[in-house]
Amino acid sequence: MKNVTDSFVSLGHWPSAGSFGFNTDILATNLINLSVVLGVLVFFGKGVLSDLLDNRKQRILNTIRNSEELRGGAIEQLEKARTRLRKVEMEADQFRVNGYSEIERERLNFINSTSKTLKQLENYKNETINFEQQRAINQVRQLVFQQALQGALGTLSSCLNNELHLRTIRANIGMLGAITD
Repeated sequence: MKNVTDSFVSLGHWPSAGSFGFNTDILATNLINLSVVLGVLVFFGKGVLSDLLDNRKQRILNTIRNSEELRGGAIEQLEKARTRLRKVEMEADQFRVNGYSEIERERLNFINSTSKTLKQLENYKNETINFEQQRAINQVRQLVFQQALQGALGTLSSCLNNELHLRTIRANIGMLGAITD
């Protein structure tokens, strides 16, 4: 500390103009140099530093303000998107419910239509079977009738002789004559 005080004391006493010397005390000279530089900086740089800090402060405040505005806009857009999402989800649920009910209705319509078609096919099948049975019965009747007729004709041909034949014809003519009168 004594060196510092000595350096200030020696500042007050400048050597005469004819002599020139160096102060070899590094701590004392650095301290003096630093105090001079700081003094000059404070005196001349105070306004510049203050302006720089004010500009920096304004930029930071503007950035914060812009960030807040962007945040507010983002929150607003997020709320709009959430509202839209809820609306779309409700519509999707409605479509899903309507789709399920439509599918169920179509399924019931299909079942009813298929049931009706099956009943019609069953009726057509039964009608076809009845028709084919009638046709088969008629064919069998015709065959039986033809065979019976052929058998009767064969029996008549073998049993009838001319005299019996003439007598049958006269009896039939007599019956016809009685009917017409």
